[in-house]
Amino acid sequence: MATAPNYGDFALKRFLGLNIEQVASGRARAQITIADEHRNPNGVVHGAVYFAMVDTAMGAATMSLLSDGRFCTSVEVQLRFIRPAANGVLIADISVVKMGRSVVHLEARVHDGDERLIATGGGTFAIVES
Repeated sequence: MATAPNYGDFALKRFLGLNIEQVASGRARAQITIADEHRNPNGVVHGAVYFAMVDTAMGAATMSLLSDGRFCTSVEVQLRFIRPAANGVLIADISVVKMGRSVVHLEARVHDGDERLIATGGGTFAIVES
C-alpha cells in the first residue's frame, strides 16, 4: 500500500503516530499502534483517538477522488463503539459509499490486529473549491 499522496503532515497526526495509506481510489486505511498517550483513565483507547483516525482517513479517501483545486471538509462523522481496545494496533478501513457533486458519503470499519471489529462509523464530507 502506498502512503496517501500529498495528504500532508500535521501535529496531531504526528502526536498520535497516525499512518494513512491509500488503498485505492476512494479508499483509505489508517493505522495507530496503541500507546499510553492513546488511553483514557480507564486504560482503553480514548474515543477522540478513534475520531481523529477515522476523520483523517475519510479525508484521505475523499481527496483521492478530487481533482486539483478541490478540497474536502467534514460535515459530520459518527462512530459506534463495539468493544474497547487497550493494546496492539487499530486499523480503520474507509470507503466512499457515494460521491456527488458537492457531498461525499463514507463508511468506516475499525478493527484490531486480530481482525476483531472495534468500531464502525459513517461520515459526510463537503467538496469545496480552493
